[in-house]
Amino acid sequence: MHMQVMQLMNSFRIPVSVLISYIPVIATIVTTFFSIILARATLRQVEATDRSLELAREEFEREWSPDLHIKMERISASEAKVIVTNLAKASVLLQLLQLRKLSHAMPFERCRLNDPLVGGMTWTQEMGRRIIACTGHEFEGPIAACITFYASGRMYRTDWFRSQIQVREGRIVSLEPSAMPTRRVRAVERKGPERRHEFVQDVTADVTADVPPEMAPSPPKDEQPPDEKFFVTGA
Repeated sequence: MHMQVMQLMNSFRIPVSVLISYIPVIATIVTTFFSIILARATLRQVEATDRSLELAREEFEREWSPDLHIKMERISASEAKVIVTNLAKASVLLQLLQLRKLSHAMPFERCRLNDPLVGGMTWTQEMGRRIIACTGHEFEGPIAACITFYASGRMYRTDWFRSQIQVREGRIVSLEPSAMPTRRVRAVERKGPERRHEFVQDVTADVTADVPPEMAPSPPKDEQPPDEKFFVTGA
């Protein structure tokens, strides 16, 4: 009986050389397993970093993107003022104030400005005569105002801010804000002719004007003036 047990154990005995040959395979499997775990942890870290950067970018755009609020307020029967509040941190340069009745597509009154407005501050100007000129001596209904301004080297335009106004015999009876824009500032790109004057002029322009066209050097492609891009904001 003892001899049979020994023979059975000898039949299941594995040579040491075979065990040594399996060690690299086992090490490769373990390394692959831990590599997969580390790769998943790295992907999660990258996703968390991307999410943090996206939130930081949204916060930066929310604080520094131009955002103006316009309000019309009655002072007396013949006077009213327009209050423009800069809700963003970036300073802007007010260029144009427009007034119109909602029943008409084109603005009735345009007031050209050149006033800076620091972030978090307000700009106020009396507009009673212009408002009455826009509405007429007898009117009751909505009136809207918008501002065109420069910010960060681009031209923007706000949405039309509405107010309910009642005018009787050329006197402002009531003027109350009715609604605010439902969307934030957005930029719309359009092409147009050159409108802004450059502060630096080419002193050789007069000299080259006398040169025949066939002898005048052509400007490089990268120096040819492209179409100016105007950025308009609104709803």
